[in-house]
Amino acid sequence: MSSRSIFVAVFVGIVLFVINGALFVVSETELAIKFRLGEIVKSDYKPGLHWKVPFVNNVRKYDSRILTLDARPARYLTKEKKNVLVDFFVKWRINDVEAFYKSMNGSVSTARTRIYTIVNDGLRSEMSSRSVKEVISGERRALMDRTKDIGNIGVKNFGIEIVDVRVKRMDYEQSISASIYRRMVAERTRVAKEFRSKGAEAAERIKADADRQRTIILAEAYRSAQKTRGDGDAKAAAIYAEAYNKDKEFYAFYRSLNAYRTSFSSENDLLVIQPDSEFFKYFKKAK
Repeated sequence: MSSRSIFVAVFVGIVLFVINGALFVVSETELAIKFRLGEIVKSDYKPGLHWKVPFVNNVRKYDSRILTLDARPARYLTKEKKNVLVDFFVKWRINDVEAFYKSMNGSVSTARTRIYTIVNDGLRSEMSSRSVKEVISGERRALMDRTKDIGNIGVKNFGIEIVDVRVKRMDYEQSISASIYRRMVAERTRVAKEFRSKGAEAAERIKADADRQRTIILAEAYRSAQKTRGDGDAKAAAIYAEAYNKDKEFYAFYRSLNAYRTSFSSENDLLVIQPDSEFFKYFKKAK
């Protein structure tokens, strides 16, 4: 290879090296800062290809997407001075890369530490103003929203935005768990007693109504039976009267036979009466 070819190859290599050092790419998920000898020159780069001066300018890039800070669980005191172990995480992002670099010296780990400290203090303050019951139930959402607001106030000068604060889990000390369990048992027992009381009241009401209906039905049945019996007795009396009027002697004889049959229905029947009694008048006539 001739010296001319070597020179051309070296020159092309130098040009490519310079061009490569003079170009940088900013993607849609990045924020970039350009420095000139350590001093910030520009920070509002749009996604695309950009120029810089080799050996004079340098570029640092940061993630513009929402980042997650998964905090370590910590103990907090509630309004009743009871310890609660809270596990939470924070969603955050860089919204001003220049302010972020100046306040955090360009360190994401430093930013994570500051965010944790601010959110942790805010959560501790909010927990101390609420009871265990409020934290567990209705005010949990308000607790997280309020903590997020406090966090955003604390990081507003850091070029950071806290998007969300979420409580993943709450654990209680054994004494608190036992107290909550006893409270739950007492509440369920109260509800059970209330249901039993309502059931007993309903049962008594149904029983009383059934007894009332039974009494009414029996009374109606007795009234109907008495009416039927009365009608029967009236018809029987009418039949007897009609029969008697047709042949009084035969009617008396028939009634006497029925009386004999009833009185002497068994061999052991015994009747003490005067022989000349009216009861035996047909026996006398038979002779």
